[in-house]
Amino acid sequence: MNIIIDHFADDFDPHFKLFHELMPKKVRNILLVSTPYDAWILEEDCRLSEKIINEYRGLNLSNPPRLTWVSTAAKALERLQKKEFDMVITMPQLADMNAFEFGRLIKQIKPDLPVILLSQGILPEAEHKKKPLFYDYIDQTFVWSGNTDILVALIKSVEDRMNVAWDTKSAGIRVILFVEDSPEYLSSLLPIIYQVLVSQTQAVMEEGLNEEHRLLTMRARPKILLANNYEEATRIYKQFKPNILGVISDVRFPRNNQFDAQAGLKFLANIRQDRPHIPLLLASSEPSNAKKAKKIDVDFVDKNSPALHDQVRSFFLNKLGFGDFIFRLPNGREIGRASTLKAMERILPGIPIKSILYHATRNDFSRWLFARTEILLANRLRPFTTDDFADKVKELRDFLVLNIHARRRRRQKGVVANFDDQDFDQEIDFHKIGQGSMGGKARGIAFVSSLLQRQPEIYKKFNQVDILIPKTLVITTQGFETFIEENKLKSLAQANLTDKEVADEFLSAKFPGWIEKDLKAFLAKVKYPLAVRSSSLLEDARFRAYAGLYSTYMLPNDHDQLEKRLECLIDAIKLVYASTYFQGPRAFAKRVGQRTEEEQMAVIIQKLAGVRYGDYFYPTIAGVAQSHNFYPFGKMKQEEGIATIAMGLGKSVVEGERVLRFSPKYPKLLPQQSSVKDILENSQRYFYCLKMGAQCSELKINEDTTIARREVSDATSELPVKVLAGTYIPEEDRIRDTASLPGYKVLTFANLLKYNIFPLADILQDILAIGKEGMGCPIEIEFSVNLYENPDKKPAFSFLQLRPMTARSELSKVDILPKEKTSAFCFSTHALGNTENSEMADIIFVKPDTFDSAKTREIAREIGKLNFTLVKQKRKYLLVGPGRWGSADPWLGIPVTWEDISGVGAIVENSSTNLNADPSQGSHFFHNITTLGINYISITRNSKDFIDLEWLSSLNFHAENKFTAHIKLDQPFNLKVDGSTSNCVIFAPCSDELNDELG
Repeated sequence: MNIIIDHFADDFDPHFKLFHELMPKKVRNILLVSTPYDAWILEEDCRLSEKIINEYRGLNLSNPPRLTWVSTAAKALERLQKKEFDMVITMPQLADMNAFEFGRLIKQIKPDLPVILLSQGILPEAEHKKKPLFYDYIDQTFVWSGNTDILVALIKSVEDRMNVAWDTKSAGIRVILFVEDSPEYLSSLLPIIYQVLVSQTQAVMEEGLNEEHRLLTMRARPKILLANNYEEATRIYKQFKPNILGVISDVRFPRNNQFDAQAGLKFLANIRQDRPHIPLLLASSEPSNAKKAKKIDVDFVDKNSPALHDQVRSFFLNKLGFGDFIFRLPNGREIGRASTLKAMERILPGIPIKSILYHATRNDFSRWLFARTEILLANRLRPFTTDDFADKVKELRDFLVLNIHARRRRRQKGVVANFDDQDFDQEIDFHKIGQGSMGGKARGIAFVSSLLQRQPEIYKKFNQVDILIPKTLVITTQGFETFIEENKLKSLAQANLTDKEVADEFLSAKFPGWIEKDLKAFLAKVKYPLAVRSSSLLEDARFRAYAGLYSTYMLPNDHDQLEKRLECLIDAIKLVYASTYFQGPRAFAKRVGQRTEEEQMAVIIQKLAGVRYGDYFYPTIAGVAQSHNFYPFGKMKQEEGIATIAMGLGKSVVEGERVLRFSPKYPKLLPQQSSVKDILENSQRYFYCLKMGAQCSELKINEDTTIARREVSDATSELPVKVLAGTYIPEEDRIRDTASLPGYKVLTFANLLKYNIFPLADILQDILAIGKEGMGCPIEIEFSVNLYENPDKKPAFSFLQLRPMTARSELSKVDILPKEKTSAFCFSTHALGNTENSEMADIIFVKPDTFDSAKTREIAREIGKLNFTLVKQKRKYLLVGPGRWGSADPWLGIPVTWEDISGVGAIVENSSTNLNADPSQGSHFFHNITTLGINYISITRNSKDFIDLEWLSSLNFHAENKFTAHIKLDQPFNLKVDGSTSNCVIFAPCSDELNDELG
C-alpha cells in the first residue's frame, strides 16, 4: 500500500484546541455533612482543606474545590436549595438521620447530584448489603483512613463520571474500568490508580513542552469509571467499548442482586473473548484465583499481598502503556525501549520487522499512544492492521516512523518550549531559556508562529513553498537581570560613557553559568549560522515601539571547536545587552519619556535564513512588508500595503540603501523602473552576506565584523543573481529579463514580480492580511526567501519578524485652505501624519549652495551638534535636507542616527539633482518616525510639491556651519498635515492679511 501522510498534519491542532474543550464539568463546590466531631477530625486533625490544596498542587492539578460544612442533614438540604453544589460527602451517622435516608432525600431534590459516603471505619456487613437504598441513593462509598489521597481520588472519580460521555465522544478519550464493591479495597486502590495515572501522564508527556500544554494534556488522560456490580460493569463496557483501554476487576461482587463468587471471572472472560488483546487485571483476596485468571489469559494480583500497590502500578506501566514501550520479539525477549515519541521515532528504524508485527497485531502501538494522550495519532494508527501492509511489510515500519514524525512536528508548531540541556529537541522550532519576558520582538515571532498554525489554508494554498519560522532560542529578560545584577552594571544607565566604553565593560563581565550551560548544549547540536538579535521589552510594542536601535550580530558558527563557538556567541549576547545603554537608545528613551534603567533585554538566537555560496552565506531575498502604504503611487491604495526587497541580507533594506519597492497587489507596477535609465540608476548594486569559513573573530562594537558588502557583479555565478537579474544590452539600450546572456547584470527581480517563478506577491498579500487581523492594527513584517539549485527542494519563505505599525492619527479633520497653500514656503502631496502644529520656531536645514553629496557624513555630524544644543533647550525643530534621511548609504542621503536628530519635530526630505532616492519607508529609521509621530514630508520632483530654499537661505542664521544652518524665528511657524489626502503645508507666522483671510 502507499503511505499517505500529506494531510495527516491537518488533523492536529498545535494549540490543543480540542483539549481546551475537555473536562468541561469540574467539582468546584463540595458540601460536607457530618457531626461536629467528625468535621473537627477532618479539618483540625487532618487539615482536610489544606491537604486537598496541597495534593492538587503536588499533582499539578488546577482549581482545587471549596468545602462547605454543615452539621445536620436538615441544614444540608436547606443549603442545597439555596446554592449549587457539585458533590455531597456525607458521614454514615448524622444527628438527625442516617446517610442512606439522607441520600434518598437529596436524590428527590437533585437526582444527578453525586452523593459520596465517607466512613471512618469499615461499614458493617448489614449496612453494606442494604438494598435498594445503598445502590440507588449513594453513588459510592469510601473508607476514610486519615489519608487525603482518597479525597483527591473520589473528587477526580466524580469528575470522570461527569465528563466521560462528552470527552469520549468529542475526542476519543480512553476509559479504564474498575469493578470493585468493597469500599475498603476501593479506598485502598483508587488513590494508587489515580496517582499512577496522573503522575505517569505528566512523566510521559513530550519533553520540552511548556506548562500550558502540560496542564491541557492532563485533561486528555484516561478516565476511571467505577462499577460495583455485574450489570453496571457490563453497561459501562458496552457503552464505552471502543474507548476501553483496560479493565481491573474484583472476583466477588453482586450479579442479579446476589453476591456471585465468580462474577469477576465471568465478566473478564467475556471481555477477553470479545477483545483478545485488551489488558485485563483480576484482583482477588484468594490466591487460588490466580490459576483461574491464567486460564482466561488475564493478569492477577493478590489483594492481601504487601506488594499490592506496586503490582497495580506495574500493570499500568507495562500493560496499559504508561511506562516505556518495550519492544519484544515474539518469544518475549526484550530488544529495545522507548520512553517518548522522540525516542520511539529514533528507535523504530532499527527494530526488526517481526517485532513490529508482533506489537502491531496486539494493538500495542495505539494503546501506548492513548496512554500518552496522543489521541489523534493513536486513532490514526488504530484502523490499520497488518493486513494493510501484507504486500510490503517494511512499509508498516515506515508508516509508523513517518506518522509519528509528522505528529511530533505538528504538535510543536506554535509552541514556546522550555529549553532542556539534557534533551534538546531540534525538531521544536521555538525554545526559551529563563522565566522572564521574551521581549517585544520575540513575542512577535512567537505570535506569528501561533497565528500561522491557526491558518492552515495558507499552507494548502502555497503547498509548493515552505512557509516557516526559523529555529529560535530566546534568552528571557531573566538572563539580562541576572547579568546586570551579578556584575553591578546598573549604574552604567546613567554614566556618561561612550558606546565603546560601555561595550568593553559588558565584554569583561562574567556571564551567568546557568545560561552558559544551556548555550553549550544548544551549540553542541547546532552548527548552522546564527543571528543574535535584541528583544527588549519595548521593541515592537504596540505603542512607542523601538526599532533598529539595539545591536544585532550574525555569527558563522562554523568553528571546529565548540568552546570557540560558545565564546563567540556569549560575546554577541553581551554586546546586545550592552546596546541597551548605548547613546542612541538612551536618546530615544529620553524622547519617549522612558527611563533607560527600566528597560530590560531579552536576546533572540535564530537560525540565519540563507544558503552558503563558497565563503559567503545569504538568502536569495530579504525584505520588509507593511500592510499600510504611506506613499501609494498610481492605482495603488494605502490599505493594499507595500513591500521593499533586496538580494542578500536585510541590512540593505532596513538601512535604506538601493532596494526595490512594490505593492503586493500590483507587483508589476514599479515607478522606479519606468525607464531603462531609471532601472540602471536605482537598481541594487551591493548586497550583504555573512563571511564563512574564517576563524571565529573577536566581536567588537561594530556589528559588521562578520558581514561582507559585495558587488552584485561579483556574484554572477551564484544562484540569486542568476534568478533575480536581467542583462543590460547597450547596443539595444534595453534590459532583457534573463541573466544567461553576456553583459552587465542588473537586479530587476523580474522573474519574481513579472513571471512569478516564486509567488512572493501573493504570499505577502495573504500574510499581511493575516497579521493585520491577528494584531488588530496595521503591521510590518520582515522576511526572507530562499531558492535552491535542487529542483526537488521546496523554496522557503521565512517569517523573521512581526511588529505593529504605529497607527496613523485620526484625531480630527485637518483642512488646508487655498490661502495657506499660496502663503506656504513648503507644500507636499506625500506627507505622513495628521496634525496642526504651531509650536516650532526652529529650522535646521542643509544649505543648497554648499551641499556636497560626497560630504554627507560631515553634514550628519554638523546636524548632530545643532541637535545637541536644541535638545538641551527643549526646542523641537524642522529638519530640511536632500535625499534619504537616515540612509546607511551616504550617497543616497544624510546618514544621521537617532542620536543626531533626537530633538526633531518634523522632517522634510527634498529632492536633489545629486540625490534622488525613494522615501525611507521600510527602514528602521522610518519605523521610529512613525512611532514618535514625527511628520515626514517628501518633496518629489515632477509634481506640485515644493520647498522654498531661497527664502530659507535669505533668513538670518542663528548659527551656521559649512553645510548647515540653524534658523530661529521670532514666532512659531505653522505646520498642517491632512492625513486623508497626505497633503501638507508649512507657512511662516501669520501676517495680518492671512489672519483676516482665516477669520
